[in-house]
Amino acid sequence: MASSHNTPAPAAPAPRKRPRFQVLTLTEAAAERLREILDNTDKPVAAVRLGIKKGGCAGMEYTMEYAESIAPGEDVVEEKGVRLIVDPKAVLFLLGTEMDYSVGRMSSGFVFNNPNQTSACGCGESVEITPATPEALAQAGH
Repeated sequence: MASSHNTPAPAAPAPRKRPRFQVLTLTEAAAERLREILDNTDKPVAAVRLGIKKGGCAGMEYTMEYAESIAPGEDVVEEKGVRLIVDPKAVLFLLGTEMDYSVGRMSSGFVFNNPNQTSACGCGESVEITPATPEALAQAGH
């Protein structure tokens, strides 16, 4: 007598998602300082938005501002308990950057260890940055 046992068809493999690369990373010092800043804001903040703008003697400056919301298309970096938003216009300039926070004897501030940076002005307030190449994007998995 034939068995009426139905064997389920093998499950189709789940579609492989390419790992999403992170535009930038944070050191523990940068994350700690950002947490302090965000904990002391007087209004609700979704994240800190990081970008670049033209300015300074070397041509470009890093920008940071509070973001009340996250816009479609913005890259969100969540690391070490901090949420950063990267302005879409800045992604190619910031790819591979490590954000740090440095405390010196006479000053303190965020430091961007950016592999795309080609030079900086003497005062350290502005930089020259070359956008990442397609090869760099391919290596990052984008």
